[in-house]
Amino acid sequence: MKKNVGILLFDQVEALDFAGPFEVFSVASELHQYELFNVFTVAKTPKAISAINGLSINPTYGIQTVPFINILVIPGGEGTKSLMNDQRVMDWLRRIQSTVEITMSVCSGARILGKLGWLDGKTYCTHHEVYNDMKEIVPTGKPVKDKRFTGDGHIYSSAGIAAGIDLALHLVKEINGEVVAQKTMKYMEYRA
Repeated sequence: MKKNVGILLFDQVEALDFAGPFEVFSVASELHQYELFNVFTVAKTPKAISAINGLSINPTYGIQTVPFINILVIPGGEGTKSLMNDQRVMDWLRRIQSTVEITMSVCSGARILGKLGWLDGKTYCTHHEVYNDMKEIVPTGKPVKDKRFTGDGHIYSSAGIAAGIDLALHLVKEINGEVVAQKTMKYMEYRA
């Protein structure tokens, strides 16, 4: 069954944090007649956002009009610090979490998972420069600093930036099998 992959965008998002998983899920689907994933971006509103270093991105949806999400991707970046205090977005994330099958964070996107309480007592990965912040955000969380990603229940998190590609490929494999994951990696010329 085709899965909707919603990737959250916000000002000062790290570009590769969202673009890496976007490419993995999109390529996996493209290589299989677009039957595996419907990948789209979502932000507080559909107006353009500015990523770190000035890349302008037009989200596909605002949170008011976004379709059902099976897989939620929360990227990182400096903007996660202000996003943690954006009540409208945080309330939306709480509301949809009961219907989302898998939530994954990339890099400092773990701040959002921690702030929402989704990492309480759970293992997590994040960017190596964010672990100190996480001690305050989620004191009961269990940091895993020696891995590229980890999963605890339906919540997954990855280390910094490029590790989001590793986690997205892992999820493609978990959902669609080794053959699909290997075909995706080969097309992307990605070597683990």
